[in-house]
Amino acid sequence: MSQAPMSDITQDDKLWAMLSYLIPIIAIVVLFMEDKKSRPYVKFNAVQSLVAAVVLSIIATVTCGFGGILGLVFLYWAFQAYQGQDIRIPFVTDFIRNQGWA
Repeated sequence: MSQAPMSDITQDDKLWAMLSYLIPIIAIVVLFMEDKKSRPYVKFNAVQSLVAAVVLSIIATVTCGFGGILGLVFLYWAFQAYQGQDIRIPFVTDFIRNQGWA
């Protein structure tokens, strides 16, 4: 996905991107669906939500009880995804782009 906002994002793309942040299992399902993973916006948000879920789960485990606040962050990212905005998560976004995952 390029840095510029995409103009061909459909409502369906926004919905799948939002669900990827709300329910990480959906992100895994998206990556197995050929028609969804061919959409750059959906694939980028699915991969980013999975990596963010892993990273934030580790942080929540180490900090003992910080998970509630992190859950609110995922709700905010889901809202942004549904609005069609480019979500930039520090370190995570750059990592998945450098790895070529999205």
